[in-house]
Amino acid sequence: MVKNTRPSIKNEEQYDALIEQDYSQQKAARIANTPNAGEKGGHAEDYEKRTKEELYAQAKKVGISGRSKMTKQELINALRNN
Repeated sequence: MVKNTRPSIKNEEQYDALIEQDYSQQKAARIANTPNAGEKGGHAEDYEKRTKEELYAQAKKVGISGRSKMTKQELINALRNN
């Protein structure tokens, strides 16, 4: 019996769309499993208005490696391109 290695997905439609856009399975699953997966209209504060500590915490939350050595601008770029 072959075990299914695909992670559990909350929003299958969004996951499949992300895979078609060449996202990795891990990143697509992380996005599709967020509590508001598929919803638009977030009201987050601009990265530039956040402190470096807030950006670091967000980078840690989403699993960006090398964040401890990044400048504020590098954290912003990493968060935008993650």
